Amino acid sequence: MKTPRRPAAKPSGSRPGGSKPRARTWINKFSDLLELAPIQRARVLADFTERDAAELFYDWEFWGRPEQKPPPGDWIYWLILAGRGAGKTRSGAEAVREWTKSFAIVNLIGATHDDVRDVMVLGESGIMAICLPGERPRYARAAARLAWPNGAVSQLFSAEEPDRLRGKQHMKLWLDELAAWRNPDAFEQALLGLRLGDKPQAVITTTPRPTKLIKQLVEDKDAIVTRGSTFDNAGHLAAAFLERIAARYAGRTIGRQELFAEIVEEAPGALWTRALIERQRLAPGATTAEYKEVVIGVDPPARSGAGADECGIIVVGRTPQGAIHVLADLSSQGDTPGQWAARVGAAFRRFKANRIVAEINNGGEMVVEVLRQSDPNLPVRAVTATRGKFLRAEPVATAYERGVVHHVGDFGKLEDQLCTLTPDFDARVAGFSPDRADALVWAIADLIALDRAQALLDYYAEASKTT
Repeated sequence: MKTPRRPAAKPSGSRPGGSKPRARTWINKFSDLLELAPIQRARVLADFTERDAAELFYDWEFWGRPEQKPPPGDWIYWLILAGRGAGKTRSGAEAVREWTKSFAIVNLIGATHDDVRDVMVLGESGIMAICLPGERPRYARAAARLAWPNGAVSQLFSAEEPDRLRGKQHMKLWLDELAAWRNPDAFEQALLGLRLGDKPQAVITTTPRPTKLIKQLVEDKDAIVTRGSTFDNAGHLAAAFLERIAARYAGRTIGRQELFAEIVEEAPGALWTRALIERQRLAPGATTAEYKEVVIGVDPPARSGAGADECGIIVVGRTPQGAIHVLADLSSQGDTPGQWAARVGAAFRRFKANRIVAEINNGGEMVVEVLRQSDPNLPVRAVTATRGKFLRAEPVATAYERGVVHHVGDFGKLEDQLCTLTPDFDARVAGFSPDRADALVWAIADLIALDRAQALLDYYAEASKTT
């Protein structure tokens, strides 16, 4: 049996004024409790007062794993690459909580406005949940800011609006889910503002994707990289969740990314590669193209709810010169038919689209009817998949290789799906249906007539000459 350690000179449970909880003199961190025999642990816990227990609940020095706490050294970026549920959000929130004790301006940037509000501020591991009641900031939603009791301020930004970051200055920053940011300019604007105080720093929390930005940060001499897997945080996750994701992702490439935080390029033999997509990428705002046609590809799910497939909704435009631009990924998961149909209708009006191309394998003519219930005047072209996903996608991938198709911005989830489409792709084995990729294929095929019989004959006739 291991003897409980005595605290250091300044135990983590110290109270203001120098007094400290009597029970905390026996333990410094969570693992100390776990090392005790059950009867010893019960005695220690029984010695806690109500105040001791309340303070301990918010004591990050006690609960946090070593890799969840800011590393020593002279760094500018602390890049936390971690799997789903690994505790990276808590690490970012706790860094902000600690920084605001010494720095007046500690700002937050998330992938979207909803992510900032629902994850970084109000989430289970967000700012409001982790702070003691007396140190909790006041959240002004309309002003998009947190006002801390000691006078520190945290402004809240969305990476969707990089122009809002122009001219803003920061002493410290928390950037969440950087790999999911659609507009790389948001990161550049954030860095330009990271210039106040004697040690400007940023903590970056994200599940990795092999984006150009993430790969650059991993190699940056000013960055400290911390990696963590979902299973590092197993003690704080539901057993059913761990069993489910282990069964779903075991042995799969996507599992290496989503659970073990590896930067995975693409599946061997996939039609699309990261390098190909990157070569064909245009920055938002870098093109002022007028579009001759705009098409919205839709791959609807067979049902709704938490366990349903995604509804793939991809917006694609064709310039007068024949270039194809992927403009938006508006896909959703769990929506009812009425909800995803309304989303399609809104996209049709927003992008002034010419038509909607909807796959009707799941739902038949009901798909068209649902769309027209949302807007009776929607021009819908129904298509049916008669060939496998790989065969349908192959001519579209060739259009990328020929330099015809460009992504206007980053579409992380769509690009992840494209880079999994191999000749032997099986949705049942993969554990997901590539609905975003399917919607993209339908939209591009429509714009360049690849889903017409003669166009396909011409494509395969041409391909046979080069093999």
